[in-house]
Amino acid sequence: MSAFLAAGPDVDAPTVALSLNLLWIVIGAALVIFMQAGFAMVETGFCRSKHAAHVVSTNFMIFGLGFVAFFFVGYSFMFGGFSLPGVFGMDAPTGSALIKFGDWVFLWKDSPGLSGIGGQASTASVMAFFLYMVAFMDTTATIPTGAMAERWKWSSFVMWGLFCGGLYYPLFGAWTWGGGWLSQLGNNAGLGFGYVDFAGSGVVHAVGGAAALAGAIVLGPRIGKFDKDGTPRALLGHSIPMAMFGTFILLFGWFGFNAASTFAATDIQFATVAANTAIAAAFGSVAALFWVHTRTGKPDPSMMVNGMLAGLVAITAPCAFVQPWAAAVIGILAGLIVIEVVWFVERRLKLDDPVGAIAVHGVCGIFGVLAVGIFADGGYGGGWNATSSSATDGKGITGILYDFGSLGWGQLASQAIGALVICTVIFGFAFGFFKLQDKLTKGGIRPTAEDEIAGLDLVEMGVPAYSND
Repeated sequence: MSAFLAAGPDVDAPTVALSLNLLWIVIGAALVIFMQAGFAMVETGFCRSKHAAHVVSTNFMIFGLGFVAFFFVGYSFMFGGFSLPGVFGMDAPTGSALIKFGDWVFLWKDSPGLSGIGGQASTASVMAFFLYMVAFMDTTATIPTGAMAERWKWSSFVMWGLFCGGLYYPLFGAWTWGGGWLSQLGNNAGLGFGYVDFAGSGVVHAVGGAAALAGAIVLGPRIGKFDKDGTPRALLGHSIPMAMFGTFILLFGWFGFNAASTFAATDIQFATVAANTAIAAAFGSVAALFWVHTRTGKPDPSMMVNGMLAGLVAITAPCAFVQPWAAAVIGILAGLIVIEVVWFVERRLKLDDPVGAIAVHGVCGIFGVLAVGIFADGGYGGGWNATSSSATDGKGITGILYDFGSLGWGQLASQAIGALVICTVIFGFAFGFFKLQDKLTKGGIRPTAEDEIAGLDLVEMGVPAYSND
């Protein structure tokens, strides 16, 4: 700060803009990291008290585990070829392609542990970008901790954290945000602007939701969740107020998640992003409130929570590209979708998801990805993914409601391809990991029935969440 002040009026405008944009990214990173507290409270509140210390500890330690793996190898795999000239100092890639077939890049490489960065400006830019992106990775990593809660061995969870940060999350990230093959479907296949996901409905949430689904399948339901005839039973969480307060923390942090994804405070589109985020969250919660009340006769606080989170997840991909009315529609649809999917997963698929992560993050994440190809109005995002302006008629990201021709349908096709990859390749990757881990781990990745019934706090963590004193 003192060096900046000493420079006085000689500091030029580009330097001020660079510093302001870096500050914006760091503030955004701090907000996203704080979301971890929200996830911890939501998941812990929705679970039973005898597992509370275990559940909150998975949410606490996923930050460190995923961070370490992303630091050493994950960031390199995902962003070795990334650059964003003229915005916050990352004007050229610091690495290169690791796996490439013609113009199609599948993985990147860079110096491990950010060790190859040179020059003060370059270092500051890369470090800010890394801090922001590692926070996003931890969001993906924590999503399965809710779906797999109350029946997951601690040692197996630790391996997940390292796997997610080092390889699972960076893989799809390299194909999209890193500049890989999905992002280049516009240039290489003429499909709109390629896969577009402003802040991560797919890259973060659906990828996490796919892992949540895979983990829930491998683990099986909690003891007592289903009767002998398959009828689901409610295993009530121990603190609805905790879960609802955690949701407000997530809402607060989501403004860093979405708005700061402009990577520039000088890009005033962040105001549109922030407003659209709030609109979708509000309409999602209200839609869920009225829909569940219509279906059950009660408002159900847990569905209010999931309705708001569903709206937030769904708007995360299209938030910069849609009008306010579209943000409201996206929120409403997400609020309805999440309730029906929660019931479908539980009643038809007979899967146990204590917090509704599969519905909220997985299905509503996929909906958010597709929403870009439907609702994007063409007013923002020109040149996205370095797509030629001549190929896109000089427009921004455009969905089929605003261009029913090749541009709109091409964009929807790119979004659908990305969604299909998440549902097949990425889900398969997660399922393979959990299945292999279950086979190779002595006794599998699930605690014994006796330990699960007694509660995982004392058995796994050595301390209860709450004392009777």
